[in-house]
Amino acid sequence: MPVEWSSSAPDLLLTLDRASGEPLTSQLERQLRDAIRTGRLQIGERLPSSRQLARDLELSRGLVQDCYSQLQAEGYLSTRAGSATRVAAGTATPPAASPPPARPEPLMADFQAGVPDLASFPRGDWLWALREGSRAAPNALFDYGDPRGNQSLREVLAGYLRRVRAAAAEPQHLVICAGYQQGLSLALRTLARGGVTTVACEDPGPINGNAAVAARAGLRLVPVPVDDDGIDVAALAATDARAVILTPAHQWPTGVVLAAARRLQLVDWANRHDATIIEDDYDAEFRYDREPVGSLHGLAADRVLSLGTVSKSLAPTIRLGWMLCPPAMTEALVEEKQIHDRGCPGLDQLALATLISSGRYDRHLRRMRSLYAARRSALAESLARHAPTVRLTGLAAGFHAIAHLPDGVTEAAAITEARRRGVGLYGLTPLTSGGRAVPARLVLGFGNLSERTIKAGIAAVADLLSGPVPPEKATHRLQGPHRT
Repeated sequence: MPVEWSSSAPDLLLTLDRASGEPLTSQLERQLRDAIRTGRLQIGERLPSSRQLARDLELSRGLVQDCYSQLQAEGYLSTRAGSATRVAAGTATPPAASPPPARPEPLMADFQAGVPDLASFPRGDWLWALREGSRAAPNALFDYGDPRGNQSLREVLAGYLRRVRAAAAEPQHLVICAGYQQGLSLALRTLARGGVTTVACEDPGPINGNAAVAARAGLRLVPVPVDDDGIDVAALAATDARAVILTPAHQWPTGVVLAAARRLQLVDWANRHDATIIEDDYDAEFRYDREPVGSLHGLAADRVLSLGTVSKSLAPTIRLGWMLCPPAMTEALVEEKQIHDRGCPGLDQLALATLISSGRYDRHLRRMRSLYAARRSALAESLARHAPTVRLTGLAAGFHAIAHLPDGVTEAAAITEARRRGVGLYGLTPLTSGGRAVPARLVLGFGNLSERTIKAGIAAVADLLSGPVPPEKATHRLQGPHRT
């Protein structure tokens, strides 16, 4: 497909050697032929006007017109009255065709966790905030700027985090980053430079991902078990870790909340071991039937590095997050950020600051809480109806839940057969250290699925989740999902 340029003449790189002795007309014709034959100029692509090309190459317009006429006579170019000169069909050598990438079969329902409702991204509000923020910005804000991030965004975020997360947030200790992954990488690199050699993380949790980031920073990662009250602080103290990565507001993936007593124990551990707590403030915005839980940063601002993003509240593609740093680490983290990329996109930071300060961000979150609450109910009701032997936990916040499968059901078998039926299911085992055997559990994400799709997907795989089916009921149980 040819490139369609704007109404202005497109640029075209051609070089003429006036000292070569070859006539300029011949050079121009030869270079245009070569550009067309090799595919640098593609079929249907528009060439600069004779006047524009003559001006760019410091030639007479008549010479360029003669060149175009010659190439048209040879079949390389085509012209029409009132239209631009274009590359004629059948002249360029088409590039070798590469096989299209294999596309997976579409799923009727994909219960992938960690994906928000992408269709609900507030496009209108974002475009408004981008225009408004850009319009009001002074010229100096279009320079490279402070590697910490835009001052307005840091001030707005500090106020937001104090108000909503009870964090001890100050703008001078906030650093804007490109999402959670970059924030974690910068934090671990800074800790490694400060002498830390071992970092702990929750088990189950994103162990493989955390291990890869830790290894890049030169750190060893040790998993620490999680129970119904959150991370086991006694087990953490038995390691040589001087840093720990955890999700206290809504543990990923089990969904448990770090208990109040454990929070105090964790802060005490950090003080006694001169350690740093890396708090992933995961799913904190989306809570349903429990009281709000404040940020760990509010308990120990000098020991907690809190990471937050808008990947779940808005969309992953925004690629903006923040590090709320312990004061003693701030300058070192800013230095790491400066070396890494000099700062995140400034216009997007202005837009986010405008979105939050205008109240539209809070309004969006209220709407999404209501939407996810309805989908959570659809999931719970569908399982209660079609697979009552499956126990569901982790539903107090966020947009995923843990389905505890009954005896006789294995993760692998359920996942494989569900995929054959067009339903994406995901097990908990890959999120455990070494993929150790655990009671069969599934991580069911419902953020990017409509209520109708959730109900249809659960109905389609209910018999796979409920355990072995008595022979006299097998026909009925298998037919039901296919009618949905």
